[in-house]
Amino acid sequence: MIQGSSRQSTRSAQRCWSLLISACFACSASIVVAAQTAGPATSSYKRDPGTPASVLPKPLREIGFDQNLNQPIPLDIAFADENGRRVRLGDFFGRRPVVLALVYYDCPMLCTQVLNSLTGALGVLSLEPGADFEIVTVSFDGREKSSLAAAKKATFLERYRRPGAAAAWHFLTGEQASIDRLTKATGFRYVWDDGLKQFAHPTGIIVLTPDGRLARYLFGVEYWPRDLRFALMDASAGNIGSPVEQALLYCYHYDPETGRYGFVIMRAVRIAAVATLLGLGALIGVMVRRERAGANAPSAVRHQPSATAGRR
Repeated sequence: MIQGSSRQSTRSAQRCWSLLISACFACSASIVVAAQTAGPATSSYKRDPGTPASVLPKPLREIGFDQNLNQPIPLDIAFADENGRRVRLGDFFGRRPVVLALVYYDCPMLCTQVLNSLTGALGVLSLEPGADFEIVTVSFDGREKSSLAAAKKATFLERYRRPGAAAAWHFLTGEQASIDRLTKATGFRYVWDDGLKQFAHPTGIIVLTPDGRLARYLFGVEYWPRDLRFALMDASAGNIGSPVEQALLYCYHYDPETGRYGFVIMRAVRIAAVATLLGLGALIGVMVRRERAGANAPSAVRHQPSATAGRR
């Protein structure tokens, strides 16, 4: 029985060391990954420092994202969904964070790249549409109708084959007045380029809280699944994501300038230090219990009646 207790204590100690080593490796791996992935984010509307605005084509001087972080959007705006039904923007809020993409469905290039990248990032996430988040795609071209929205939805559902995706991904069109209210609230500035006969616009997606506040902007035409996951976790106020993911989120900081999450070395060091202290504390506790069990063993043996005496 004493040997069994000793073996159990040894196994407990080994488990503690394994957890401690795993935590250290996780923090080290995070630091390495952060170093490898550090770099400026792509954004379609930013220019190099020192470049005068007059050098840019006129349409590009007027487009951009004005980040209205933590500001609410008007949820009473009326749109039409892909089936032609009249809906309010608030119909898609209330319980889960929302990923918002402002595009126009007949866009020859950038909008398709935005939706392709969003689809790819969503496909990597373990989070489930309809259970953990909603997706709302809105056309900012008031001439586009529900039939075009339905065709675009069918295209992307072919690529994003998750249970619940059809009910959780909404493709909307609307009158210009409704579009203007939404784009103004989100800080999305775009213009019509009469020479090219198409819209000049910034690229990016926005993650909103369940109550309709602007939580995170992710810029460019490529969205890392890590950044999208963290943005959804931030927007949900910790209601989605495992405890391990919440701990990893603590090690990253959202940078509004780049629209990306950057690794914070000192936060990772703090977590590693706490993990080390907890591991050492658990190991010391196991060793103390093992030592006490060994000290009590002789008296237990002396007071144990012999088998021979019992038979007599």
